[in-house]
Amino acid sequence: MKNYLLKMSLVISLFVLAGCNDDDNQNNYEPLTTNEQSSLLFMLEEEKLARDTYRYLDNLWGLTEFENIKQSEQEHMDAIAQQLDRYSISYTILPEGEFNNQDLQDLYDQFVIDGQNSQVAALTIGATIEDLDIVDLEEESLLIQNSAVLNVYESLQCGSRNHLRSFTSALDNSGVTYVPQYLTQEEYNTIIASDYEQCN
Repeated sequence: MKNYLLKMSLVISLFVLAGCNDDDNQNNYEPLTTNEQSSLLFMLEEEKLARDTYRYLDNLWGLTEFENIKQSEQEHMDAIAQQLDRYSISYTILPEGEFNNQDLQDLYDQFVIDGQNSQVAALTIGATIEDLDIVDLEEESLLIQNSAVLNVYESLQCGSRNHLRSFTSALDNSGVTYVPQYLTQEEYNTIIASDYEQCN
């Protein structure tokens, strides 16, 4: 009987230890540097810039590109927010059209004005936002060592390349050729010449 109780005690102890190890593994995330935290907060607002602008332009023009891509931008925001939540980093998502970062606020305000001019102007804004997003994600990735965050940024870049292809294709159908504002011409040509990607 004593041997049986001893064995049961050992088994229970092993289960408890295994449970503790699981918890440790779940919480054993790579720590974020200050730069990585700032990067996530900035990219959250930049993805919000895309979402808010596309919502505005969709309401204005009702184009398929904005209707579809605004949903993707919300998913991009959610992916970044998930990382912030994972590390218990506080953040605030301001009301639509409002931004903590003044540069992003200025861009949104200008996009709202320019987007009213025509459907071509609106589509050009879409291409410009994706152009900017690809470059910023690439630059921000240079500051990142955390593998989980890097994976998120790579996925977002993939999505932005597809969005850029959609906007520039719509512009092509309207007889307009988009000129990259942030990407080099070579980088832009490589993206446009490539097929749509399957992003994680």
